[in-house]
Amino acid sequence: MKRKRNPLWHWAGGLAALCLLVVVSGTGVVHAGGTNPAAKAKTDASQNLYNGSISDQWRAIKDGKAGKVSIPDQKSAILIQTGGQDWRVFRLETLFQWTAIAIAVTVGLLALFYIIRGRVRVASGMSGRTIERFTFIERMMHWTLAVSFIVLALTGLNLVYGRAYVLPVIGASGFASLTMIGKWLHNFMGFAFMIALVWTFISWVAHNIPSKLDLNWLKAGGGIVGDKHPPAKKFNAGQKIIFWLVILGGVSLSISGLALMMPFEWQLFSHTNALFNIVGFDLPTNLTVIQETQLAQMWHAILAVFMVLVILAHIYIGTIGMEGAFDAMADGQVDENWAREHHSLWVEEMQRGETKT
Repeated sequence: MKRKRNPLWHWAGGLAALCLLVVVSGTGVVHAGGTNPAAKAKTDASQNLYNGSISDQWRAIKDGKAGKVSIPDQKSAILIQTGGQDWRVFRLETLFQWTAIAIAVTVGLLALFYIIRGRVRVASGMSGRTIERFTFIERMMHWTLAVSFIVLALTGLNLVYGRAYVLPVIGASGFASLTMIGKWLHNFMGFAFMIALVWTFISWVAHNIPSKLDLNWLKAGGGIVGDKHPPAKKFNAGQKIIFWLVILGGVSLSISGLALMMPFEWQLFSHTNALFNIVGFDLPTNLTVIQETQLAQMWHAILAVFMVLVILAHIYIGTIGMEGAFDAMADGQVDENWAREHHSLWVEEMQRGETKT
């Protein structure tokens, strides 16, 4: 006769076997006071990543420091990209303050110069006889460049100062509409500016090659500081400086503007930094798209402000600063005495028939 198995002993034996299994396997799982060696190793490695505690790690991550990744894209090692905060400070504080200061100082210096020097007059008076200085095509080119730049400057300045000074005046709805229109104007007028810029370079570069005459003109103060007007051809040294500042600055402004319009297509600063590194610099060349966009916006803004200052000086000389200068771009005709005083060599070339304009 078989003995009937007690169910209680059956469950007790199963529980004992389970406990024994846990204890035996625990020799490989549980170690040193119940700490998991694998988990402990991960924690130690994590804590030692920046030689500090977990708090130190997060502080380093928030500061934008890179860790280690096993994938080829090492940019992924940065969990928090802190350049956004740097860009924000630049955008809302540095750019806001220094742009206002730069424009105010420039306008103030021009006003002071006008008070001290006065308008540059034609010493021999107007003759009543005129010479064609610029053709209709040249004037159209100039005004296309000028008008497009003014629109770009005003719409750009609205992005910097509009919220502080325009919004309170016209209200939120009006400012939103104005800014949206300004955005579209800024984007599309940029192409007009670029076309006129190329057009200007092709048309006038031959007249703006530096020469020895330019050194003499600069030494004599161009007739603006002193009373003597040194000889000059179609463009004097001052005009050549403006020309090259506009061309070079305009090209860089255009490229950075295109980079902002197409942020995923251009890697300007990575490639530029690589070129600088060839001559000894140690600049980052593995920038993310966001970093590229932030740098492009900062450079675009700085260059735009510089261009505004240059154009302010150009407008001053071409209008109230010099008698007879505006006529050259109004109807293309300048007084003969004005031409002889400011561009005597060009007048001689015109009379000999060596140049048409």
